[in-house]
Amino acid sequence: MTTASVARRLNPLRRWSLLSRFTELGGVARLLLLTQLAFNLGFYLVVPFLAVHLAQDLAMAGWAVGVVLGVRTFSQQGLFVVGGALADRFGTRRVVLAGCVVRIAGFVVLAAAPTFPVVLLGAVLTGFAGALFSPAVEAALAEEGSDCEKRGGMTRAELFALFAVFGEVGSVTGPLLGAMLLGVDFALTCTVAAAVFVLIWAGHYRMLPRTPGRSSGEPVLAGWAGVLRNRAFLVFAAGYSAYLVSYNQLYLALPVELERATGGQGALGWMFALASVLIVVGQLPLAAWARGRLGPARALPLGFGLLAAAFAAVAVSAPLDPLPGPWALAPAVALVVLLTLGQMLSVPVAQDLVPRLAGEQRLGSYFGFLSSVGGVAVLAGSACAGALLDRAHEPAPGAALPWAVMAVLPAVGGLVLWLVARRAVAPRSRAAAAERAPA
Repeated sequence: MTTASVARRLNPLRRWSLLSRFTELGGVARLLLLTQLAFNLGFYLVVPFLAVHLAQDLAMAGWAVGVVLGVRTFSQQGLFVVGGALADRFGTRRVVLAGCVVRIAGFVVLAAAPTFPVVLLGAVLTGFAGALFSPAVEAALAEEGSDCEKRGGMTRAELFALFAVFGEVGSVTGPLLGAMLLGVDFALTCTVAAAVFVLIWAGHYRMLPRTPGRSSGEPVLAGWAGVLRNRAFLVFAAGYSAYLVSYNQLYLALPVELERATGGQGALGWMFALASVLIVVGQLPLAAWARGRLGPARALPLGFGLLAAAFAAVAVSAPLDPLPGPWALAPAVALVVLLTLGQMLSVPVAQDLVPRLAGEQRLGSYFGFLSSVGGVAVLAGSACAGALLDRAHEPAPGAALPWAVMAVLPAVGGLVLWLVARRAVAPRSRAAAAERAPA
């Protein structure tokens, strides 16, 4: 055990301190973490207010606003697999720089777009930019985490947990800054967001190593073929998509529950703030506890069990009349807390498991495929959940049905991940035992 790791064990407060953990990392890992913060800051400066701009400033019809938002989401989620394969083929640096340029162009187009076709072009550019750089950054972070772990520093799962914290800080800061700028002009908001990505581009151009792609010289399709032949990973991706569908219900199902319990959605902002505080304050210690005490085979089903419990808690209360006073928010608070804890417990462990299932090869393709599968699952799952949630607006016996169905999905996903994690961890455990055995 290294001196640094001993010091961290003796001082748990330092172990869980955001600043101290950040300063332990190398330059590239720090850059990737700050990248995630800046990505989310720039993204959430604009996208949460895009629908308002289209409807009010450009007077677009509701169907047009829906098409723009849907196309933007598909251009990102649906094309993650393309961005990941390109990162493997051409290297992280080239793809991240290209993604920044595309997003800058997208924001510039949105700032000046006067008509529906031009707005649609800007939406496609901003979405595809995310498809380019997100899998590349995740793959690079996985490699940095592996190197850090070998040096006796932060584990890869903990590095992904820190990645989530930095992303959450950007997700909270972006809308606050965007709300202030929106009062001035939407074009100014887009310009500031573009400037953020210019800084990101400059930082990566200067600091990101010029390493070749993991599959340099191979056709792009070779990465996809390797993923599709990996049955264990395909099963893992299917099970993991249950988390993405479940966590997306903060945006779809939570407002329905608030409407039932309070007659309005005035507390929605406070609920999102609660989730953000939980992640920023609790993500690192929870990830460290999961890594040290549980391991993937127990952390994943436990995390997904919390996701299931979140919906089960609302299913119990949905048929009943709301409780008096502030207690009416209790089911919604339980939903937010349990969903967030489930995410915090399972996602860093799952992201650490991806490179192991991939054999530490073609990580861009694997992370991209995982995100695209999740995007498809969210699209289908949200459509089904939206139809079921029509029953949940008013207290009635049938109001429990949507929540019960949504509880089953992560429960099944957790079972699937438990089976995959057991098989993935078993060879590593046997290897570790062989190393400890006397000669």
